[in-house]
Amino acid sequence: MAFEFMTISELAIELGSRLRDRRIALGFDQEELAARAGVTDRTIRDLEGGKGSTVHTFLRVLKALDLLDGLSALAPRPSVDPMALLVQRGPKLRVRRKRKGGDGI
Repeated sequence: MAFEFMTISELAIELGSRLRDRRIALGFDQEELAARAGVTDRTIRDLEGGKGSTVHTFLRVLKALDLLDGLSALAPRPSVDPMALLVQRGPKLRVRRKRKGGDGI
């Protein structure tokens, strides 16, 4: 699926559909998932319908659906520190001759 061509509303609906599919696969109804996540069943209906939610609520639902491992794919940690790359010197591009004596000749 080409997510980059979808609008934010379409992405929210797709995410809600996937959450609903996972809930059903686990055999939970909306009320049971709401109880496990500590949210209202209205919140579950809204999420599954592609309506907004807070990050806190979304994470509670992901945890209840045992989907937290997906966060690694969603926001992977950088393997190299970008700031370290800025400080690191690049390869030498030329070599200068050493001066003879201390007077520059």
